[in-house]
Amino acid sequence: MMLQDRMFLTGLFDAAVGAAEPEQILAAHLPEPPKGRTVVVGAGKGVAQLAAAFERVWRGPLSGVVVTRYGNVCPTQFIRVMEASHPVPDEAGLKATEALFETVKGLGPDDLVVALICGGGSALLPSPPPGMTLEDEAELNRVLLASGAPISVMNSIRKQVSGIKGGRLAAAAAPAKVVSLVVSDVPFDDPAQVASGPTVPDLGTREDARRLAKTWKLRLPAKIQSWLDGEEGRAPLATDPVFSRNEVRVIASAHLSLEAAAEKVRQAGIYPVILSDAIEGESRDVAKVHAAMVREVILRGRPFRRPVVILSGGETTVTIRGQGGRGGRNTEFLLAFALAADTDGIDGSEDNAGAFADGVSMERLREKGFNPTDLLMENDAYTAFEALGDLFVPGPTGTNVNDFRAVLVR
Repeated sequence: MMLQDRMFLTGLFDAAVGAAEPEQILAAHLPEPPKGRTVVVGAGKGVAQLAAAFERVWRGPLSGVVVTRYGNVCPTQFIRVMEASHPVPDEAGLKATEALFETVKGLGPDDLVVALICGGGSALLPSPPPGMTLEDEAELNRVLLASGAPISVMNSIRKQVSGIKGGRLAAAAAPAKVVSLVVSDVPFDDPAQVASGPTVPDLGTREDARRLAKTWKLRLPAKIQSWLDGEEGRAPLATDPVFSRNEVRVIASAHLSLEAAAEKVRQAGIYPVILSDAIEGESRDVAKVHAAMVREVILRGRPFRRPVVILSGGETTVTIRGQGGRGGRNTEFLLAFALAADTDGIDGSEDNAGAFADGVSMERLREKGFNPTDLLMENDAYTAFEALGDLFVPGPTGTNVNDFRAVLVR
């Protein structure tokens, strides 16, 4: 890939990330200061940066606790930043969950809880129900992540097998008012789906979770299935009066980030096309659709004429088929096609956000002695692009609004 094209695509990624810059988006969505205390809680891969930015824009005293992924910490003055494991929960996450509940304990009606919520919070806030252990919740997470089910299905089940998800943290803060400021990384920007909604209940029920598990043929651990089949520990409904004073605001999203990237494309004199900010499905299948569309553009000049940049977002999934392969959904997508980069700067459990590819990437890979098909079947896209020197490693960005895919057709 020519250096100028790589720089151009990186610039689009930067524009998408910039549209979710914490201080800017928070300043436009601040709640009114309360008569009593201001307490900040939160979770997600970009929450430390959100917490630091909130301290800069808030006028008044505050305290609080947030939890982020290991290595994503940044300096704060008044808000404690805890670290835990993602995507598989650990003991540090348990302690962080306890700290959040302790932070909102004993608040009154004049107090304000500001919840900073972004993607990744589901794994960062483990809270196994009675009779279960952290390993039980970690095993549930592993099963869900390997299933290929969309994020909405995973979260529907997680909420019924948790002591904090599905609005339970907000319920524990009552009678204080809770204002949730949500950075959406989910399709259609449903705030109840982001981080499985620790402060945002939804309309899903235990019956919905059972139905989805059956529909997706999920082989849940026996202890989890037994809990799901029972009635104990149901997630509170959104109609519960305990949530009547609360507010929810989506302050950044994939839609806004894709629009920012599209404007950058226009400034370069190229036509931008946004397919959708809510594309779901298997990463490799989504890649095939993108590739077919680009071939149609190249061969027949439809449905768009060149030059064009095709942009898309949405959380794809990876069904684990291989044994010990490395990579995430974006890098797997890219093993089939194009540039993909997750706007939090991390793809799966690796250090890259995605990778670069062009029309000769697979040929180069074969020349190095690799079989691209074998690597894809082993879910080992990281090895492929590491061998080519084409991994995209911007480092943690402090944002997390969805995947970002850009295909440049000259």
